[in-house]
Amino acid sequence: MSADDHLFQDVLSSINVHFRHYADDVAQFVDLNVDRAADVVRETLAATPWIPDIIRPTATVKPMVTVVALSRFERIQGWVVRHKIVTGVFIVVCGTVAFRAYRTSQYMSKKLRRAKRARNGGRVEVVVIAGSPTLPLTKSLSLDMERRGFIVYIVCNAAEDESMVHALSRPDIRPLSIDTTDPPSAGAAIERFALFLQSPQAPGAKMKPNQLTLQSVILIPSLHYQTSPIATIPPSNFANLFYTHLLQPILTIQAFLPLLTSRLNPVGEKWVPPKVLVFTPSIISSINPPFHAPEATVCSALSAFTEVLTAELRPLDIPVTHMQLGTFDFSSFVPSRGSLPHQNLVTAGNPEDTLVWPDGARHAYGRNFVAQTSSAISGGRIAGLRGSSLRRLHNTVFDVIDGTITAETVRVGLGSSVYGFVGRWAPRSLVSWMMGIRKVDELSTWKTSSCEGSEREDNEHENESESGEAPQEFIAVPSDPNVWNSEADGSVWTPQHSDSS
Repeated sequence: MSADDHLFQDVLSSINVHFRHYADDVAQFVDLNVDRAADVVRETLAATPWIPDIIRPTATVKPMVTVVALSRFERIQGWVVRHKIVTGVFIVVCGTVAFRAYRTSQYMSKKLRRAKRARNGGRVEVVVIAGSPTLPLTKSLSLDMERRGFIVYIVCNAAEDESMVHALSRPDIRPLSIDTTDPPSAGAAIERFALFLQSPQAPGAKMKPNQLTLQSVILIPSLHYQTSPIATIPPSNFANLFYTHLLQPILTIQAFLPLLTSRLNPVGEKWVPPKVLVFTPSIISSINPPFHAPEATVCSALSAFTEVLTAELRPLDIPVTHMQLGTFDFSSFVPSRGSLPHQNLVTAGNPEDTLVWPDGARHAYGRNFVAQTSSAISGGRIAGLRGSSLRRLHNTVFDVIDGTITAETVRVGLGSSVYGFVGRWAPRSLVSWMMGIRKVDELSTWKTSSCEGSEREDNEHENESESGEAPQEFIAVPSDPNVWNSEADGSVWTPQHSDSS
């Protein structure tokens, strides 16, 4: 068989296939249209009145369609079926909020938090607060501890602090004079305090003396820090800051360590080790934003010191708890600033501070400093939100003292947990951008001090030649102890180097 015959057979076979498809389509079309035509003819004949009833066909009965309005529940149910992902997210968020609210309500309405008392009703549990009496946190915590039944001692370094403690007019809030700068004097004060705890104390006249027990030592460092660029902070300010905010708390804890590691209870009685609580603000130290070098440095050092202290006291069964604080409402303790909606543990920068900066520093850092100061999350605060209630802090401190909370690190206060999460996982560049920090493209021109000296010498020689006076040697001492030196034109700055001689 030739190739032409094969080609002819292929064409015939393809015609057969196409014809079959065409025939099927025509059959389906005819069947459909015949059915429709039959229905139309049947309905027409059924509606014709002159056709006899014997031969008149019966009309096709069409199903009745009834429109029923859906109820609100059915509409909601249909929307939920169509939007399953959105519904799932909504349920998870609402469930989390409801669970947190339930836990908070249960926590706030916990058992009656009161210190133990003796059988005769006298106070037997002692709490020492090592913090400045001028701090609102020290005042609020001491008043709350005294209300719960503790004998509260506030560490005082000066006579002014003792007078402020006496001004509280509470018989069970007493000053404890300890000069931490003088180790022998501090040791003698601790010995007197230990002797007082070992000697039974009568709560009133003609009442049986009770044995006192030291329950906790609470360390509250200063919570206010300078906000400024590193270049504008004089070295003396850093030295004073490290002494008052870092060294002073460390010396205070060091002075109490012999008392903490000694068994003061009488022999035969169960010894309950006192708790150590160290307070530090955690918002700024969590994200380490620009212009907060003093607070970030001190808080990081205190956190490291607390970790080492915890490791050293753990073998002695003395628990140490690091209280990382957020923002609290101190409006009731700061009447002079009562117009503010809330008070913070840290002080945000003031845009007016840039006016006293040298021109070079203001040109380099001024715009970002003002932008960060006016941002919604600057200075450890959240704009428009009131700080957490002090009751939450007081309850947390009591739960740590009575052993309900045993964690080594406790975050409490508005923003403490959120900023901790942001500082751990969020990129630093994103945090800075959210605080208003932007790139500075234009910087002032560098001018070496040698050029200045030559120009100054030329001017002096010209003045001396005109006046006829002999040149005098002198040493120029800058009035500003800062590293910045502002020029007269305001556009050029040079660094100053101070010699030890």
